Amino acid sequence: MANGLTYIRRTNSVEATKQLAATLAPYVHPGDVIVLEGDLGAGKTQFTQGFAAALDIETPVTSPTFNILLSYYHGRVPLHHMDLYRLDDAAQLEDIGYYELIDGDSDGVAFVEWAEKFPESLPCDYLEVVIRRDPADENARQVRVHSFGPRSRQLLCVWAKDSKSRLQKTA
Repeated sequence: MANGLTYIRRTNSVEATKQLAATLAPYVHPGDVIVLEGDLGAGKTQFTQGFAAALDIETPVTSPTFNILLSYYHGRVPLHHMDLYRLDDAAQLEDIGYYELIDGDSDGVAFVEWAEKFPESLPCDYLEVVIRRDPADENARQVRVHSFGPRSRQLLCVWAKDSKSRLQKTA
């Protein structure tokens, strides 16, 4: 994780996780890539729902596990939500238009779940959001955010300065 920034926040409910995601939405630009990591049921889709709502996307946001890619165009910025869980080989990324959506020239923001399956296919610049359940409290989550690259570093700095995000810098 060299050369990046890391911030964390604990959320205690689904609503708080969605609220955290909503505080990111004002700062994104087309071409930004957000990589979401976490176990099944950790809250990756809920995070995406909060983000989409803040972009004024009215279409219900659902997990793209079976579709692989769901795009939402009727908001401030288009949102491309991908779930790579069911893919077996990096060659399949071409079939879903993955590279076009993460190359920095996309018309919208790309949210990618399970990107860690294909680390060699990650873009050079992305914001990683890792959501972990708290074993002592089924509603609580630890959200760790790390920047990889100059644009994601800038994005994370601006997001962390938003007092509503309540992100805290780690050493």
